[in-house]
Amino acid sequence: MNRSSLIRRTVFDSLTFGFLGVVFLIAIAQPTDRQMLELGRNSLIFLAAMVAGAVLSSVLNDVLKIRTLGEAIFAPAHKKAQLEETSWWKTFSGWQLAVTIVVMFVVALVKTKFSLYELLNEDGFAGAVRLFQGLLNPNFALLPRAVLNIIETIFMAFLATMLAIPIAFVLSFLCAKNIMKSPPAFALYLVLRTFLNVTRSIEALIWAIIFSVWVGIGPFAGMLALMIHSVASLAKQYSEMVETVSDGPIEGIQSTGATKLQTIWFAIVPQVVLPYISFTVYRWDINVRMATIIGLVGGGGIGTMLMTYQGQAMWPEVGCIILVIAAVVWAMDQASAYLREALK
Repeated sequence: MNRSSLIRRTVFDSLTFGFLGVVFLIAIAQPTDRQMLELGRNSLIFLAAMVAGAVLSSVLNDVLKIRTLGEAIFAPAHKKAQLEETSWWKTFSGWQLAVTIVVMFVVALVKTKFSLYELLNEDGFAGAVRLFQGLLNPNFALLPRAVLNIIETIFMAFLATMLAIPIAFVLSFLCAKNIMKSPPAFALYLVLRTFLNVTRSIEALIWAIIFSVWVGIGPFAGMLALMIHSVASLAKQYSEMVETVSDGPIEGIQSTGATKLQTIWFAIVPQVVLPYISFTVYRWDINVRMATIIGLVGGGGIGTMLMTYQGQAMWPEVGCIILVIAAVVWAMDQASAYLREALK
């Protein structure tokens, strides 16, 4: 196993073993909420658990020759083929995966306070019935206003997508590992990928809050929020397509003495242009749906209208708005699906 695969295996196993170890300690110690908030101590405990997990991974794989889940995932192809010949329940890695999933499921149930009693509670269920009665009896007097607002939402999403395309297109080549190979280029690749990952991790709703303070409440703030999120998302999708292109055309163009820019334009762009268009259309579809959410913070469009009536518990009006949103999202989904199919 090469050094890179070894590091990935160790990190992966340290996280899984560390997670299982911390959960076991919490189950045994039963710490109070105040103890759980002691960040410094808890960070040291988790760090120690990760170090112990890394040591355990090394001992199991290198000394005892027991293949862990990290080894099964990051091992070379010939070793993976050997592992695939054995049923998962006969391997340590298979049981490691199963136990990790079960423990994560149990922790998720605890942290989300999942309760069948609350779900089936008679009073709560009666309230939900009243809400759905309002939603299923929409007030169509609101329909003209809802249609005008959904039109604003559609064009807000369209402008955000169109402004994001050229920026994401350029960034996608700078964020593709197979292009940025030299040390300075790879350093730029790491910086840009990190920046885009951070940007993408911030939800459009948060960006809408930021731009609402910056440019004021309204559709302009919502459009800017969608554009920033679209740039980060499209650049990631575009760059991953660039990383999967065939090397044959690239080597052919390079053999003619072409420059880096000419190689990209004549060997890579023709291979990715159709997937680019397909994902761009899909992104517009996503932005239409996201635009209804950023209305929560005054991002404009039908989302703001929806939040206004929802806050007043005017469920028949909310039902009309949801009907309009559902109709537009369905139409956009169908249109984008047919278009993506045609572009394959």
